[in-house]
Amino acid sequence: MASSDPIKHVVVLMMENHSFDQLLGCMQQVYPNLDGIDENNLRSNPDYPAGKNPITQAVTDLMALSLDPHHEHVNVLRQIAENCSGFVSDFVQSYSQCGDARQQIMSYYELGSLPVLHTLAKNFMICDHWFSSLPGPTWPNRFFVHTGTSKGHVKMPSGMYIKNEYFYDQNTIYNELDNARITWSIYHHGMPHTLLLARLWDKPDQFHRMDNFFNDAAGPEDKFPQYVFIEPSYGGTDENDQHPPTDMRKGEYLIAQVYNALRRNEALWNSTLFVLLYDEHGGFYDHVVPPKATPPDHDTSEFAFNQYGVRVPAILISPWVAKGFNSSVYDHTSLLKYLIAKWNLRADALGERVKGANTFASELGKLTVPRPDTLPPFDTEVFTTLEHVVPKATNEHQNALMTFAHFLEQRMSHVEELAAVGYRSLKSLGSPLDQLTVAKDRFLLFLHHGQAGRLD
Repeated sequence: MASSDPIKHVVVLMMENHSFDQLLGCMQQVYPNLDGIDENNLRSNPDYPAGKNPITQAVTDLMALSLDPHHEHVNVLRQIAENCSGFVSDFVQSYSQCGDARQQIMSYYELGSLPVLHTLAKNFMICDHWFSSLPGPTWPNRFFVHTGTSKGHVKMPSGMYIKNEYFYDQNTIYNELDNARITWSIYHHGMPHTLLLARLWDKPDQFHRMDNFFNDAAGPEDKFPQYVFIEPSYGGTDENDQHPPTDMRKGEYLIAQVYNALRRNEALWNSTLFVLLYDEHGGFYDHVVPPKATPPDHDTSEFAFNQYGVRVPAILISPWVAKGFNSSVYDHTSLLKYLIAKWNLRADALGERVKGANTFASELGKLTVPRPDTLPPFDTEVFTTLEHVVPKATNEHQNALMTFAHFLEQRMSHVEELAAVGYRSLKSLGSPLDQLTVAKDRFLLFLHHGQAGRLD
């Protein structure tokens, strides 16, 4: 670890599908030079078809948006074309009966309306030029934060079976941490996306349910993992990933819970960097055109990977960072670059994008002692009354995870009773909640059998 870096533990929570303008653009009211939303000069997009009045940015009070905007690679390229002027037209073409919902694409949350996120933003370091790693959906962007590449893929898989081209067997940051004997854990809500990485299939002991995170964070600082990645719940009555149309307050609660767990353990808090990120923009408007990027490797048949995706919210949270904002250009591989330098990992282990990425390490070397004025734990009582919501449909991310869960079922067929397999298969034909429940069961069973050594 670099001598100027006081951080012993890095905790990352990656949420879902929101743009910087939408969630943190309001922070320009706090920091006039931050690249956000100027309420005196609101931006707009042409409506579709041409000739209608343009759709202008406006405040939203919706905690649960009504639609899930498309954000596949082809959609995002249309959205960012011509100086980010295609968000509304792409949405209307995707949802021809959308009506007034088109305004949601250009809407943003006013300052204070997301009390947890906005309070953290005001008290710590906002990165206002952190971009998703490619113009595209969840899976490829999430792979970049773990591996520095998506192996050339820009799409979500579809269909009943995961095809060979969707096996992600690239090197991961976790393998590099193992090589350097750096401790790490992945905490999840039953359906960890990271399990898609083939090189983690033989590391089931590193996956833990979210309750374990809170127990571990309350324990001795020196027993807490050095690197932690937290996955929200991607589906079911406990969904809290903020993926539209999920209630934003569920995600606010999760963010507050993670912050509180770190903040209440003084020794852990004073040695931790908490990085709050969003994987991609989810189809919502952001005014900053994604800049050019370094391709991670030679897998460029689907896309050159020479441009970042849309800007996303990112906050560095620690007593070792000052309040304010940082306008350096980052993407998800900037996190990997920081970890590699911090723990002296192999510089070329995760590809060219990581090697060339900017790092935020300088923000952690400016203070000589941890700040004594950091935000106290949140009062989360208001969130405990939120009702469980039964999903009426599934989104593309959930569909892809359910498809992968079926693949996991096949990989453990030799240790699972036929009756149990049949029951899950029958239940998976039921409601969206039934389908998501079965998928979680399959993920958890795969990890359980792996931890028991039955999948060798």
